[in-house]
Amino acid sequence: MSTHQLAGTALDRWNADMQHICGHFETELAFNRSLFIGEISTWSRGGLALANLRTNAGLIRRDGIKPDRDNDQHCFLVSQRTGFSQVTQNGVSVQLAPGEMLLMDAVGACEIMPFGLIEHASLSLSREAVCRQLGGDARTFGKISQTKACGRMLHVLMDQLCKESAPGEGELAEGQALHSAFLSLLGSALEGGDDQVQPGAALHGANLRSYVQKVIDESLGQPGLSPVNLANRLNISVRHLYRLFEEQGDSVCRYIQRTRLQRSADDLANPILKTESITTIAYKWGFTDSAHFSRSFKKQFERSPKDYRSHSLAGPA
Repeated sequence: MSTHQLAGTALDRWNADMQHICGHFETELAFNRSLFIGEISTWSRGGLALANLRTNAGLIRRDGIKPDRDNDQHCFLVSQRTGFSQVTQNGVSVQLAPGEMLLMDAVGACEIMPFGLIEHASLSLSREAVCRQLGGDARTFGKISQTKACGRMLHVLMDQLCKESAPGEGELAEGQALHSAFLSLLGSALEGGDDQVQPGAALHGANLRSYVQKVIDESLGQPGLSPVNLANRLNISVRHLYRLFEEQGDSVCRYIQRTRLQRSADDLANPILKTESITTIAYKWGFTDSAHFSRSFKKQFERSPKDYRSHSLAGPA
């Protein structure tokens, strides 16, 4: 079977699993199909249903309310395990960094935008119970606070739930108790509208620049990565984004290009990847034109990608 066929099979399987487990989501790829990663696994703890999603998709979207498709039985408590992403629902966008959590509704339009490769853990909660606990369904989407005591307790509970544990007697009763604990903590753990601040708006100076660099580093594989795209993700102006790098005598475009080239060079020098084609490595890190990649690489490292790989793999004389 060809690589293209394998990639198509992986994408088809991912879409089928997503729609079966999470609802009627559609996936848009960030780049070459052969580089797509999409993995979903499920497990349970005391009757609580959990799912783990790992993907580098460009966008995962669910359209508006469709009674014949939407499952109105659940809300999902989502924990960002690795990578960075943006989740949008009810006209509100929340950016998640590793270790952060949000509550997401299974009903209505929703978009998940990974910034590179991400991993999510998701806990299914009764939507009826969540709405009853929160006093209505208007707040079934929002970020979980990391500063409030109830929010910190939810983070601890979720982390423990994601760890392997051997089933034992009374497991179902324990799961019911945990479900009740999650529900009782939710109301005080959700950030309010005034607290719902995008990271880009909350950070300043060197801290914001460091955060921007982390987002870029996690998004290098996306060809559409650009200053405008980044500024929109971070909820800051393009001019502000440029200033962050100009203060260090750099530019955001040069940083993206330089980091992509360095990641490509690291892969070319990696003996484990010696059978990977140069073009595949270039596409992996966001380059879409192999001739442009070769010119840029030679300018940066004073060797062509082919010569760089040969010299690096040859080792010391």
